[in-house]
Amino acid sequence: MASRSGSDQSQPQPQQRRITRTQTAGNLGESIFDSEVVPSSLVEIAPILRVANEVESSHPRVAYLCRFYAFEKAHRLDPTSSGRGVRQFKTALLQRLERENDPTLMGRVKKSDAREMQSFYQHYYKKYIQALQNAADKADRAQLTKAYQTANVLFEVLKAVNQTQAIEVDREILEAQNKVAEKTEIYVPYNILPLDPDSANQAIMRYPEIQAVVYALRNTRGLPWPRDYKKKKDEDILDWLQAMFGFQKDNVANQREHLILLLANVHIRQFPKPDQQPKLDERALTEVMKKLFKNYKKWCKYLDRKSSLCAANHTTGSATAQTTVHGLISSYLGGSCKLKIHARMPVLYLSSWMAFELYGMLAGNVSPMTGEHVKPAYGGEEEAFLKKVVAPIYDVIAKEAERSKRGKSKHSQWRNYDDLNEYFWSVDCFRLGWPMRADADFFYLPIEQIHYERNGDGKPPTTRDRWMGKVNFVEIRSFWHIFRSFDRMWSFFILCLQAMIIVAWNGSGNPNSIFSGDVFKKVLSVFITAAILKLGQAFLDVILSWKARESMSLYVKLRYILKVVSAAAWVIILPVTYAYTWENPPGFAQTIKSWFGKSSHSPSLFILAVVVYLSPNMLAGVLFLFPLIRRFLERSNYKIVMLMMWWSQPRLYVGRGMHESAFSLFKYTMFWVLLIITKLAFSYYIEIKPLVGPTKAIMSVKITNFQWHEFFPRAKNNIGVVVALWAPIILVYFMDTQIWYAIFSTLFGGIYGAFRRLGEIRTLGMLRSRFQSLPGAFNACLIPEENCEPKKKGLKATFSRNFAQIPSNKEKEAARFAQLWNKIITSFREEDLISNREMDLLLVPYWADLDLELMQWPPFLLASKIPIALDMAKDSNGKDKELKKRIENDNYMSCAVRECYASFRNIIKFLVSGNREKEVIEFIFSEVDKQIEAGTLISEFKMSALPSLYDHFVKLIGHLLENKQEDRDQVVILFQDMLEVVTRDIMMEDHVSSLVDSIHGGPGYEGMSSVDQHSQLFASSGAIKFPILPSSEAWKEKIKRLFLLLTVKESAMDVPSNLEARRRISFFSNSLFMDMPNAPKVRNMLSFSVLTPYYTEEVLFSLHDLEVPNEDGVSILFYLQKIFPDEWDNFLERMECSTEEGLIEADKLEELRLWASYRGQTLSKTVRGMMYYRKALELQAFLDMAKYEDLMEGYKAVELNTEDHSKGLWAQCQAVADMKFTYVVSCQQYGIHKRSGDPRAQDILKLMTTYPSLRVAYIDEVEEPSKDRKKINQKAYYSVLVKAAPPNINSAEPVQNLDQIIYKIKLPGPAILGEGKPENQNHAIIFTRGEGLQAIDMNQDNYMEEALKMRNLLQEFLKKHDGVRLPSILGLREHIFTGSVSSLAWFMSNQETSFVTIGQRLLANPLKVRFHYGHPDVFDRLFHLTRGGISKASKIINLSEDIFAGFNSTLREGNVTHHEYIQVGKGRDVGLNQISMFEAKIANGNGEQTLSRDIYRLGHRFDFFRMLSCYFTTIGFYFSTLITVLTVYVFLYGRLYLVLSGLEEGLSTQAAFRDNKPLQVALASQSFVQIGFLMALPMLMEIGLERGFRTALSEFILMQLQLAPVFFTFSLGTKTHYYGRTLLHGGAKYRPTGRGFVVFHAKFAENYRLYSRSHFVKGIELMILLLVYQIFGHTYRSAVAYVLITISMWFMVGTWLFAPFLFNPSGFEWQKIVDDWTDWNKWISNRGGIGVTAEKSWESWWEEEQEHLRHSGKRGIIAEILLSLRFFIYQYGLVYHLNLTKQTKSFLVYGISWLVILIILFVMKTVSVGRRKFSANFQLVFRLIKGLIFMTFVSILVTLIALPHMTLQDIIVCILAFMPTGWGLLLIAQACKPVVARAGFWGSVQTLARGYEIIMGLLLFTPIAFLAWFPFVSEFQTRMLFNQAFSRGLQISRILGGQRKDRSSRNKE
Repeated sequence: MASRSGSDQSQPQPQQRRITRTQTAGNLGESIFDSEVVPSSLVEIAPILRVANEVESSHPRVAYLCRFYAFEKAHRLDPTSSGRGVRQFKTALLQRLERENDPTLMGRVKKSDAREMQSFYQHYYKKYIQALQNAADKADRAQLTKAYQTANVLFEVLKAVNQTQAIEVDREILEAQNKVAEKTEIYVPYNILPLDPDSANQAIMRYPEIQAVVYALRNTRGLPWPRDYKKKKDEDILDWLQAMFGFQKDNVANQREHLILLLANVHIRQFPKPDQQPKLDERALTEVMKKLFKNYKKWCKYLDRKSSLCAANHTTGSATAQTTVHGLISSYLGGSCKLKIHARMPVLYLSSWMAFELYGMLAGNVSPMTGEHVKPAYGGEEEAFLKKVVAPIYDVIAKEAERSKRGKSKHSQWRNYDDLNEYFWSVDCFRLGWPMRADADFFYLPIEQIHYERNGDGKPPTTRDRWMGKVNFVEIRSFWHIFRSFDRMWSFFILCLQAMIIVAWNGSGNPNSIFSGDVFKKVLSVFITAAILKLGQAFLDVILSWKARESMSLYVKLRYILKVVSAAAWVIILPVTYAYTWENPPGFAQTIKSWFGKSSHSPSLFILAVVVYLSPNMLAGVLFLFPLIRRFLERSNYKIVMLMMWWSQPRLYVGRGMHESAFSLFKYTMFWVLLIITKLAFSYYIEIKPLVGPTKAIMSVKITNFQWHEFFPRAKNNIGVVVALWAPIILVYFMDTQIWYAIFSTLFGGIYGAFRRLGEIRTLGMLRSRFQSLPGAFNACLIPEENCEPKKKGLKATFSRNFAQIPSNKEKEAARFAQLWNKIITSFREEDLISNREMDLLLVPYWADLDLELMQWPPFLLASKIPIALDMAKDSNGKDKELKKRIENDNYMSCAVRECYASFRNIIKFLVSGNREKEVIEFIFSEVDKQIEAGTLISEFKMSALPSLYDHFVKLIGHLLENKQEDRDQVVILFQDMLEVVTRDIMMEDHVSSLVDSIHGGPGYEGMSSVDQHSQLFASSGAIKFPILPSSEAWKEKIKRLFLLLTVKESAMDVPSNLEARRRISFFSNSLFMDMPNAPKVRNMLSFSVLTPYYTEEVLFSLHDLEVPNEDGVSILFYLQKIFPDEWDNFLERMECSTEEGLIEADKLEELRLWASYRGQTLSKTVRGMMYYRKALELQAFLDMAKYEDLMEGYKAVELNTEDHSKGLWAQCQAVADMKFTYVVSCQQYGIHKRSGDPRAQDILKLMTTYPSLRVAYIDEVEEPSKDRKKINQKAYYSVLVKAAPPNINSAEPVQNLDQIIYKIKLPGPAILGEGKPENQNHAIIFTRGEGLQAIDMNQDNYMEEALKMRNLLQEFLKKHDGVRLPSILGLREHIFTGSVSSLAWFMSNQETSFVTIGQRLLANPLKVRFHYGHPDVFDRLFHLTRGGISKASKIINLSEDIFAGFNSTLREGNVTHHEYIQVGKGRDVGLNQISMFEAKIANGNGEQTLSRDIYRLGHRFDFFRMLSCYFTTIGFYFSTLITVLTVYVFLYGRLYLVLSGLEEGLSTQAAFRDNKPLQVALASQSFVQIGFLMALPMLMEIGLERGFRTALSEFILMQLQLAPVFFTFSLGTKTHYYGRTLLHGGAKYRPTGRGFVVFHAKFAENYRLYSRSHFVKGIELMILLLVYQIFGHTYRSAVAYVLITISMWFMVGTWLFAPFLFNPSGFEWQKIVDDWTDWNKWISNRGGIGVTAEKSWESWWEEEQEHLRHSGKRGIIAEILLSLRFFIYQYGLVYHLNLTKQTKSFLVYGISWLVILIILFVMKTVSVGRRKFSANFQLVFRLIKGLIFMTFVSILVTLIALPHMTLQDIIVCILAFMPTGWGLLLIAQACKPVVARAGFWGSVQTLARGYEIIMGLLLFTPIAFLAWFPFVSEFQTRMLFNQAFSRGLQISRILGGQRKDRSSRNKE
């Protein structure tokens, strides 16, 4: 590719954009020719170009020759340049070679190129390879690998150059190269374990557990190798499996490492103290076998087949056999990675056969056909397994995915992953055979597709369709699924409703009246209703499963038929026997009696029938009480038990034995029993009973005068009014359980949270008060115990968890606390949460000062204590005890005083070295100590002089800090001053005299001259040590600490001042007092991996992104500086710059990018957070392994040191961290980004270089050039794992960030067939390691202090939480970190926080229905690997892939828990449009879940109460939301009917009808849900728990002021719209919400596009309903009643119409409004067409909006048409209310109104046709016609006003009547598009639609434009939306907009 200087000649290449390199490359004069931007078909030349770049700076000619050879090789690889981008690449490379030839020739040293190459090769070999050959270090090993690869490439080039010049290669070079070639094969880049023979001395390979496993794997005795196989040294069992079964080499290598690490980790846990002789223990093998094969064995039992594993183990029984089976399954699991994850069952099927073959080979079986030893059916050559086994199954999956038309076709028309998987749940799957039969029904496609694939020859199919169809379940779009999946719940509520109405209606309405005979008999009719509902359910089952009939077994079909027959029988038996219980029967029973004969009554028959009918339920009830028996029955494979269970539920592989322990059952049963009793009592007394009286009254009134043409004037009982009255109340009855659930969950969740000790430390004050027990807590929780004492359990332990304070003599504990605490504090500093000063105040001394013998607390606790103590001492009037008491009252003060005195003594003694001086000092201190012990210090000494001593000492410490030679004299004088103060002022005179006597008592003293220098104390040259050289870190730290203790005057109460730092430190300290498992040693902990899927989000903000201002002049950087002002200051302090300009001068721009990226939702933030796990493990490994001396030296010393001993310890710490933790980021597009020169690839590389243990997995798409010119190049797909290549050995050369491929595994085709994110996760899962797997999303963060608790958390996997099963998913809490951005982000973060804390806490315990809701949860990796991965990936149906992992885990007898002592950060969407898109995605996902088999199975296989929990916490929440909105519709349409028909006026005399209390209660319930009450309650409770209830209340009030109800009401509309639409028509899709900062203004047209159908249309419809109700109902109704009933609805209308503009930044700024209007006009008038996007033209958008109707199917279209009919009611009712038609109620009026509509439409059509036909040729005529039409219209209007007195109200009423009709016609036309288009009316429909959209736009725009006139509105809106700092900044930035632009343009220059 062209370099910069030559780029003007070369053509610009679209595909290969240059990677803009950082300044490092700029100084070469010519930019590096990028070795990474190479077309995929030429991937082999990349290493050559890499070498060229590496040697460029020192040997340009060698680099030129390398590039020349690369060009030749490229030409050989793709001679026709058929690959994408190859031609441009070759041209650019050739241009560069032509340009560089002459200059490099000039610089050549030797005579010829061949000589030059040879000399360079020899130089390289000597300098690098020989120097590094005995690499013991990990880094050196990596360098050596790289050196060998480079040498290999150099030799290849050398050979080519020599051939060209016909020169022989020197023998010496050939010999060297032989060695290099041999080593290059051994030294391949490795992931974690270097398994080559030369690496045995690497730290990780020296661990006995690793050695034991490697040794066991290499034991290949007795394995039958293939005949012609060449065995190499160190071959192991996996090599044998590869040779026999034809697995891929890299796949085997990957699984080898996986297996070694897995077995090693399990082995060390079994034997914490390994023997000297490493030997793999059989127990470790057995445990791993058990985990890996549990699912397989279960499957064999289920299908009644013998497990092939048992056979293999019985025959050989040796560890080799076990290891071999292991190896087989591991390799094979990797080999079928694409299958394994989605189609779990084919994997079990294949493993069954392969294990069987393995057993045959190990036992040496002979084939009866050939007489030779048994060989695998597929095997032999490399990739055989991929081509022959994986590819055929993959093809089926791929073809089915293709049939789904990217999720557009109906679910019932294609088999998703679940169907293909469940094919293997029946014995029929063995018909596939082995080798697999190509004609098996599994491989068959539907006939239409086969024909389509054979180019459709048009002949009818001759054979019957052998397509297997759906299996076990059909996903059909229908609301009936909600009833079908949760039929028990709906039946229960319906029967309760019936019983309550009967009781309320008959007798007094008192519930006791149920025991009176007649009422009781009537209540018994609920059993008849139950039978009818059962029949409905049975019919639904048959109808909805119809398309799966092909794959059903006979038993299942029989069960369906019998269910229908038996239900039908009961529907006949129960009513008949019921009729005969009455002597004088009511109406219904009388009719039946008349059919069956009127014999005498016999009540006992009905009772008998009911008992028989209920017997299965009674049995189920008994079993419900004994979950143990129920579990046994469901899991059982005995035929008799299976027959018993057959009737209750069809036998399935999943969903068996999910019942919890009896105690768990009791807890959630109590929860629901209380809740249901409360709900029913409320419904009965408040809603149903009070409504009975008014209903009876209404039914008795006879109404004769109607205000419209009444079709049924003789209808009895005013049935229409009764329906209109009861409908909203019945809807609320079905919905309000959700409200009660919110209330109960808040109460119970709060109580549980308090028991779990949340919020015990929530402020800095609380932290200070408990800080003394913190070191004890650290040691108890985070440090493995030397001698384990059993933990306290039970209630007492819950209430009090106290840790003893650490006694001062336990140095080890104190040292460990210091290391951990300081690591946390320094991580705060690195994250810029605290300043340097705050860090100094928070740190504990790293280097323990052993002389002090007391605990050294962080200075922030001791700050200002010394100055205060001094004052107290100075003013104390000689009373020792009192002073002591006052000082000891404040524990920290007494610590500070003691520490300062001890330090003072130590420092003075250390500094004083002269003998005489020492005596004086010793004497003084001994005196003071004596007085302290005697308690007479104050009475003996004068304390008033202490302050002056203090001043001198502070000065001395100041000098010691600076440590300069020139200060020596001052130090001497200071010492003398201090001595004087002590001897003269503090100690009394007699002390002094005795002191002087003792020192100067020697003879001859008087005769000395007074000028003699030496006689002065401290003045002689050796008297004091100063300056201190060399001064150690420990000394500096000690002095610094003492200085802080003495000088910090103001209290450090606000340290740390940053709110985030406070929150984190409080939560962390609090969590240590919660109940968490003991920490094991790092070596014995469970190993784990983190996996992050990444697509194309931000990795690191570029400088351009940060600097570019938006239309308000606000750049991201400016925004971040305003939102995080303190963190920005701390960052500048850390960079040692004072301003942003200073950063540019100091070349710290990379740091600036990082600072900003760590405050966004970027990949770099996530990676930094997750890599804290590794840092934490290294530190914990150090604390585990360090000897006493190392521990006292501290962790910092080991990190900083380079001496051998420390290096060894450090290497061991890193090795342990490697064994226990892996981080894989799955960057799906990384390969493509790298080749196209996308900066994201460069940023990801930077991350890999920064964190060497980070791994990146991606899917590589490689073109393989075909030799045949006519053929298109084939694409091959690979799953690739890379790491950062080591930096260049020669540090003078430019740094080139490069990656190294570790594994490259070929896939059978494209990996992304289903939903992108789960597929991306699933392809990378084979590269993860360990037993735990944390799935972390791209918008998450982690903290150092939380990472320290990970090993505690992983221990949870080892204990049964419910007494029944081990956890399969550990739930973690999240902290939402985006709350500070805007008020919306704050609402969202509060809502989300309450869900991830109080919500999930309750779901996990007591309700036992927590699933997986995304992100920080930790999976039991082996459990999920063998059961289908961590996310389901079928297109559309698994849109919310996360929750399906939870469903899957629960159905397969997993257990999901929730733990609150550890948290992970999480970002959320921050702007309204982003939030709405997120809500839409979740609602779509819930719509799809409603149709899914998982929800159906959970609904049927859970017991009744757990099923309720499941419903109300998954789809029930969305369905209740839907009902909430439906209630408003039903209420308003009911009122519309009453008002327009005149019934309301007729009944207005009835007081109960006028003042309807139950209706008001029902609507209040609805508005509760509407304004977000369900969200606010748990939110309040959680904030109260964790931050205090006063805070909670103030936050709640603040939220109301910032319009939270508006936000919640708006999001209610989003949820309802998308959930309902998904169930009716589909159209669910992944919506990328973008994770940026939303400080930009969304245009009006954009908001209109987004919310037009979901909110605006519905808002306007409700507004029209309310207006009609207001206009025609006002005459006979009080205004107050109207307002009370409709206020929440008006609020909803206002919110749905205007919230998007209210929450839009700068939404009311006049200039923006003007721009928006122009933009909207342009958009609405633009023509659509092919390639015109929805953003550009209204027409394109309008077509796109109806997309869902195209794929909806007949049922969806019919539903759409029926729903549209509601718009015709307005016209029918309103035409009779005109002044014109007051007199007549004839039906003719309605007919004439339709005539008017038709005329209007006809005129419009005429005009549009006229415009097309005449406007060019007969322009004048056309204008005349238009004029005539206008005149006619005006004259008709005038006539109507003049003659029949038409009023203004009439005109308004006409508009209200005709507009909805037109809209209804439009909707029907859209639903029937094909018919309308054929009739030729589509153009007119489009014109009409555009008219409506313009009217709606104007309606919305006018109020906004009006408000924008007033400047204060915009001010208020900014204040409401953003936090103070930012809104101020925004105002200023608008003023300074011009200046900022100038500055940024200067920066660019």
